[in-house]
Amino acid sequence: MAGVLGAGVLWRGAPFVHASEPPVLRVLGTHVTLREAIRKKAEEDLGFSIHFEPGGDALVQQKASARPQDFDLYEQWSNSIHILWRAGSIQPIEIERLRYWEEVNNLTKIGRLTPEARVGLGDAPHTLLYVQPDGGLGATPGKGISFLPYVHNVDSFGYDSRVIPKGRAYETESWGWLLDEQWHGKVAVINEPTIGIFDLALAAEAQGLMRFRDMGNMSENEVDQLFELLIGLKRRGHFSGFWTSVPESASMLATGRAVVASMFSPAVADLNEQGIPAVYAAPKEGYRAWHGVMCLSSRTGGRRKEMAYDFMNWWLSGWPGAFVARQGYYISNPERSRPFMSSAEWDYWYEGKPAREDLLGPEGRIAVRRGMVRNGGSYWQRFANVAVWNTVMDTYEYSLPRWHEFLLS
Repeated sequence: MAGVLGAGVLWRGAPFVHASEPPVLRVLGTHVTLREAIRKKAEEDLGFSIHFEPGGDALVQQKASARPQDFDLYEQWSNSIHILWRAGSIQPIEIERLRYWEEVNNLTKIGRLTPEARVGLGDAPHTLLYVQPDGGLGATPGKGISFLPYVHNVDSFGYDSRVIPKGRAYETESWGWLLDEQWHGKVAVINEPTIGIFDLALAAEAQGLMRFRDMGNMSENEVDQLFELLIGLKRRGHFSGFWTSVPESASMLATGRAVVASMFSPAVADLNEQGIPAVYAAPKEGYRAWHGVMCLSSRTGGRRKEMAYDFMNWWLSGWPGAFVARQGYYISNPERSRPFMSSAEWDYWYEGKPAREDLLGPEGRIAVRRGMVRNGGSYWQRFANVAVWNTVMDTYEYSLPRWHEFLLS
């Protein structure tokens, strides 16, 4: 009897022995791509749980470089690659495991979409893409890459056309507007030293206030000269604020705190959806370009690593590229996303043609009215006019305290 009772006790205890919980893919990045609609669609298509942790540019970069155990995939800009790679926070991505690699276009692979396009100063993405035999990064193709090429765009500044008369693309719109005395006290700038420094350097050069030997790799003297200029302007009240996220930048224009600001395309899309006629400039000096990077944590392995590759392949499978097109972004294999867009959407977002009908933004509200034309033209035209890429310069460490001095002045 005791034997039967003992067996029964063991049997009744069995349900309390649980298998481990299914792993969750942890994605660290910015508000630009870590949108709830993307997370939900990815979970639906892939069949596993995904956790998004969005934050400001500087914060997520710092966390990724210091704590690779806290994420599986990292989404940000190509200027963060050097920092993460040197810190040992990310591991090579195996090209043979990327389903759509052959479709990835030449912007990332060789630096330009068309033969006549200028590559742009600084860290063009193809110079950071491939893992080299010595463990460094470079443009020579190999079996491993430092990041998945996916979303990208050319950045400039946004302005409120109710206050600033609409300019002409590549003719009158100028980075110099950020430092124009006419907009004193109404200028907002991104609080990210590897991005904001170029916006303001382009503005200073456009205003004829200084010249750079190589803006993509400024000397210490040039950094000092630039910040002495900017600190003087800030102390006189020229800048109305510094933003750290896309929603914050949109709010600055929406509330009238700024009439011109460093801006990312989704912020302008959000403002347009709200009925605010913000314009995303096509500066005559050329754009500051960026390339999104999706990186694999050096600490990710096993099942989570398999999930990470599934998520990377999903990003190039079509639907995500169409979604980000509606917020003004491009994808590295656009033809696969084309069937997920209407012909009117494709013509407007990629071809630079007038909208044949009202077009919805990523939140499902009208963002583009019939007859509107995307400022700056087609995908190919915009990327033929890159002035400088987001870059971590040789003087990066030197420039950081100057940036913080600028913010605190």
